[in-house]
Amino acid sequence: MATDERVVSLADLFRLLGDPTRLRIVLTCVERRCAVGAIAESLGLSASLVSHHLRLLRAAQIVRAEREGKQVFYLAADKHISGKLVGLLEHVAEPQADFRPDNG
Repeated sequence: MATDERVVSLADLFRLLGDPTRLRIVLTCVERRCAVGAIAESLGLSASLVSHHLRLLRAAQIVRAEREGKQVFYLAADKHISGKLVGLLEHVAEPQADFRPDNG
């Protein structure tokens, strides 16, 4: 049974990922590690907007940063995040089927 605190944290995670721009940024970071400028360019966004969203995503431990010299690269925080998002993308790509709950 999930505690109230964990449920609230999970709801916050869904709220953050419920924003299409943030979700696109995270999915970009699942595919490969990227700098802010590369993310902005690939998504057609401003670097300042991407930086703002990355700050929120880092605070929620959805993405992490790796510094190489003066350059900072962002990637999905861990296999839990990347695996779940890839699985959900596969789910929404599946053909629609009638829901039939198991009766067993």
